[in-house]
Amino acid sequence: MASEFAALQRQHTWQLVPPSSDQNVVGCRWVYKIKRNSDGSVSRYKARLVAKGFHQQAGVDFAETFSPVVKPPTVRIILSLAAQNQWSLRQLDVSNAFLHGLLKETVFMAQPLGFVDSSLPSHVCHLHKSLYGLKQAPCAWFERFTSHLLTLGFKASVADASLFILSHKSVTIYLLLYVDDIIITGNNSSAVSNIISQLSAVFELKDLGPLRYFLELQIDYKKGGFFVHQRKYLTDLLQKFTLTDCKAASTPIATTPLLTSTELLFDPTPYQSLVGALQYATFTRPDITFAVNRVCQFMHKPSPAHLVAAKRILRYLKGTLDRGILFQPGPFALTAFTDADWAGDPCDRRSTSAEYRSLASGAAELSWIRQVLCDLGLFLPSTPLIWCDNTSALALASNPVFHGRTKHIEVDYHFIRERVVRGDLMLQFISTEDQLADVFTKALPSPRFHRLCSKLLICSTDHQFEGG
Repeated sequence: MASEFAALQRQHTWQLVPPSSDQNVVGCRWVYKIKRNSDGSVSRYKARLVAKGFHQQAGVDFAETFSPVVKPPTVRIILSLAAQNQWSLRQLDVSNAFLHGLLKETVFMAQPLGFVDSSLPSHVCHLHKSLYGLKQAPCAWFERFTSHLLTLGFKASVADASLFILSHKSVTIYLLLYVDDIIITGNNSSAVSNIISQLSAVFELKDLGPLRYFLELQIDYKKGGFFVHQRKYLTDLLQKFTLTDCKAASTPIATTPLLTSTELLFDPTPYQSLVGALQYATFTRPDITFAVNRVCQFMHKPSPAHLVAAKRILRYLKGTLDRGILFQPGPFALTAFTDADWAGDPCDRRSTSAEYRSLASGAAELSWIRQVLCDLGLFLPSTPLIWCDNTSALALASNPVFHGRTKHIEVDYHFIRERVVRGDLMLQFISTEDQLADVFTKALPSPRFHRLCSKLLICSTDHQFEGG
């Protein structure tokens, strides 16, 4: 607590002023947390002063609150490029990040418990800089940090506002910002170190060295690439829901019985907490995507059967904790697989998403990825390729004539035709047997499920890693 208070004083976070009747005084409290390493050992004990933002009033002491965070696909793109070019990944952490944000609004806060000024006990804190808990704190920090990056020569990505690129002569540096966690990589290690030094001169920065543990992602290094997994995150999740010693399931979702709404859970909070946690696990575990999507559809009215289905996903993860994604050098090309489950909703038998619409969604995602690569100064040597197992959808995407049977499809989905005609995309047929996207659209029997998963994920035991 004393260390945190000293940091607040160094930052000149507030100034004590006399109270008045027209002030909206925000309360504050101390929050304690144990920070752990990826192996579970204690890193440090932390105390943080947090403002009671729910005391704030819109238009009085806060306005804009939105702050972007880097998108998971962007993180995967940067990891892929680092593996492709064999660049080192550095991790940075900003101490008391939100304290660096400058407030535009006038905010008053009560003095922190245990550190009330004995000579001015009735005074209140007039905040000059943001504090954790304030509604505008993330926005203020993001603006402060990004504006400084611009002075160093970085440019923000058009596709992802939390991705920054520095390109000067032969030097290329990429920086990802997720609140106070930073990944930085580039083709010149001395230039990267120089940027870190310049940032450290302005912000209280910790250079954590090579990227090992980032946003619950664990990175194990291998010659020529690295293996990314969430073993600790999943182990903690199993422990939280008392499933550490459970029997492992062979697949994340059963093909039968069908999930339907029946009796409701008395308290839906544990279900909602579990499903929310499982969503984050899909970052390195695409094999549970469909199962998680299904249980997410019942967040508002879960039943005991839905809770059993959510716990089955955990039981499946229990038996596959060693799986993850391997990033390694390969062809510099974009390839997508699109699929849809026709009449997949057992409640009303309507199509969850038509094949043609899934094709359009895949094209839109590829278009966004191309924009990210363009922002990074990279251009694909070959046309992006989409594999689809529906010949009718492929014909519709290449046929400029509207047929009566397609008049129900919104016009904006037909943008894929323009992409194909311009040569921005190539479409190819793939047999349903080889369709990788099949694992994302329906519950599959165990043999087929595991065959498709083997093409998406690897086990850590398949490779020898340095330090892992």
